[in-house]
Amino acid sequence: MKKPNRRSVLRFLTSLSTTSAVQPLLSAAAAAPAEAASLRISRYEVIPVRVPWAARVRDSLILNWRRAGREEPHLAQTMVRLYTDAGLVGVGDSSSEAAARRTVGRSPWEFVLDDTLGGVLVAIYDLLGQATGVPMCRLFGGSPQPRIQPAFWSHCYPPDLMAAEAKLGASLGFRIHKVKARPWEDAVEQGSAISGAVPRDYRVWADANGFWGSVGRTLQIALGLGEIPNYFAIESPLRHTEGYRQLKGKLPLRLAEHYGVLDPMTAIREGLVDSYVVAGRLGRTMVRLNAMAEFHRMPLWTESNCWTGIGQVFQAQQAAALPGIEYTINCAHIAEDDLMREPFTVRDGFYEVPRTPGLGATLDDNALDKYRAGKGARS
Repeated sequence: MKKPNRRSVLRFLTSLSTTSAVQPLLSAAAAAPAEAASLRISRYEVIPVRVPWAARVRDSLILNWRRAGREEPHLAQTMVRLYTDAGLVGVGDSSSEAAARRTVGRSPWEFVLDDTLGGVLVAIYDLLGQATGVPMCRLFGGSPQPRIQPAFWSHCYPPDLMAAEAKLGASLGFRIHKVKARPWEDAVEQGSAISGAVPRDYRVWADANGFWGSVGRTLQIALGLGEIPNYFAIESPLRHTEGYRQLKGKLPLRLAEHYGVLDPMTAIREGLVDSYVVAGRLGRTMVRLNAMAEFHRMPLWTESNCWTGIGQVFQAQQAAALPGIEYTINCAHIAEDDLMREPFTVRDGFYEVPRTPGLGATLDDNALDKYRAGKGARS
């Protein structure tokens, strides 16, 4: 695509193997002004930031990361801006400057559905939405939902802190909450504390990340959580297919697992899980997983780029367009600042998806300056 124009863009989109997935993009490109097709990325900016964890959970978070063998004293992220020759600026987040550099001098249309860009792909879609005059969700689907259900997120805090976080989540408008379950805290005690702090319609699921270890231990905890009215699911109690076979039909709660831990078709064919948790899938793979979820009625819970304000708005745009996504998982609230100008406002469990062209969210320059870890690179 050396000299992109409307015809070359449409031809390129049609050539992609996931043609049904690019139909909304084809429609947007066909209806957009001619200059939208000739857009080129002229330079990029990457801004590494180090944002302290929110004071209310900081000590417990750092301790939890350390118990899992990780040193995470703060949120370390790299924000990215892509600039075009037409004056448009797209924002995303990324851990790879190389991905941002690869886009320079090229058309953003070339990177449609390109998973290899990571969070830079969010900036690509932000540019394409602005250029075509549509909200980002309309690049993924022709009839997006106006709102989505985001989930609040907590690590494995002591019961009193877990209850305080759940109460905070409820006060912020959330009605779904994902909590970490680890051997160093009693998951049922955590659940009882949460239940005493929130309304009955505040729904919770516990993520064990394989820490429960055995079928017997999983059944013991799951049966205890099943007696707590707020709990509706558990995630990743084990790490092996045979264990899931032994759990089948015995759990009082829905069972979710990260996509890829079990052989997907085995899990679907044998009915071993009820939902898939999907992380880090922003392009072609997410579209394919959505098709799988719709066909097999296997809801997806997404946590792609869930740590930043940009990421949580992107997830909302994606979920609005892809019917297979049931919940998004948001972690930006555990940092001191989400780095965005616009608040992420949840009302009665739902987030209204921005209707402005592109992502519909803006980086806060003052916050970037405050938390910048080093001088941003430019090209």
